[in-house]
Amino acid sequence: MLKILWIIISLFLITLIFLRVPKDTAGLSSFATKSTLLGSPSSSEQFLNYLIGLGVICYLFLTFNLN
Repeated sequence: MLKILWIIISLFLITLIFLRVPKDTAGLSSFATKSTLLGSPSSSEQFLNYLIGLGVICYLFLTFNLN
């Protein structure tokens, strides 16, 4: 059960990291400013930061518990 949760969290983190938009890439940043998928860019970036932080903490907790 914990291994399944660990795999889900790792896939979730990979997805969140790919959602983060680099500031220097013109093509991706223009997509992010035109897309209203996550709301305004500043609030979505802060929300993604919180989610990634929480995901990393859960991932590390499960990693230490499974080993």
